[in-house]
Amino acid sequence: MSTDNKKKKAATCGQVIVHDDIVKRVQEDMPEEDNLYDLAELFKVFGDTTRIKIIWALFQSEMCVCDIAYLLNMTQSAISHQLRVLKASKLVRNRRSGKTVFYSLADSHIKQIFEMGMEHITEG
Repeated sequence: MSTDNKKKKAATCGQVIVHDDIVKRVQEDMPEEDNLYDLAELFKVFGDTTRIKIIWALFQSEMCVCDIAYLLNMTQSAISHQLRVLKASKLVRNRRSGKTVFYSLADSHIKQIFEMGMEHITEG
């Protein structure tokens, strides 16, 4: 048997037996479809390196678009675009001080998500 066939066989059950008790228990605990969709959309937002860098910067300090653009060596329009995406996903919020708009993380959950993600990718 080739390695590919062994991998395919290992990924499937040797026989078709549905464990009704397990399936029923998991099915009862499964979140609503809309909530799962929203969760998938949230994780998509984390799928962009620029947005990850912006969020990381905002862990350190509240910043304006000019600060973030300078830090990341990007245009202000590119940063503004990414901030709109982050704001629409309720990951950042803003406040105005005169003509300057400062951005910060919306809440502490975002830092927890990052910390858990970093722990996951750096574990041995």
